[in-house]
Amino acid sequence: MSCLPALDDFLQNYLQAYRERLDEYPRYYPLGEASVCIRGDFEPEANVAVFWTPVRREVPGRFDNVAGALGLTLWPDINDFYGHFFAASLLFDSPWGEGELLQPWNDKDFDYLQQNIIGHLMMKQKLKQAPTWFVGVLNEGDKMLTVDNADGSVWLEIPGEAPSERLAPSLEAFIGQLSARVAPPSLHQEPEMPALAHPGIGQRLQAMWQHLFGKRG
Repeated sequence: MSCLPALDDFLQNYLQAYRERLDEYPRYYPLGEASVCIRGDFEPEANVAVFWTPVRREVPGRFDNVAGALGLTLWPDINDFYGHFFAASLLFDSPWGEGELLQPWNDKDFDYLQQNIIGHLMMKQKLKQAPTWFVGVLNEGDKMLTVDNADGSVWLEIPGEAPSERLAPSLEAFIGQLSARVAPPSLHQEPEMPALAHPGIGQRLQAMWQHLFGKRG
């Protein structure tokens, strides 16, 4: 089944958790990147956190170009998970610890996301590992949350290695085990990475991609 209903429910619960705990919307540091998610005034030059809410896209984004570029059939949930909303990264608590689900912040962010997933899948090919694609990070970003492209199951994966622990049989089942984590916004100070640095997919991924691409010989 599609993960979209579970993601939709999580987003609604996410907003509700912030309203109940803080009586406000979630906040996020956009690093100068505009988005339809922003609520209130936005000054690109100001290094301040903004209030935001998820926004459903009028025309869903798709990964057909990624599949075509790699000659690979992608598990359909990739379109449902990444293609229907603009949002900041979603903080969660889970049976496995704290983490973040990744979502595109704007159209440019969605393009970066596609580039990153192409890079990840190409690396998996080079390492002769089964294809996966990422949906988030766990425990301070030291592990990726990835989807097995063959059956849609969710795993823990360290960049450059094969998935190590199966967490759920599907994205729908995985998201159903998460609860929103209410926390102040964090301003991550990561080194810039050409073409891969982008705020909406989470700055923690930059360090992971440095580790992953550093393995290329």
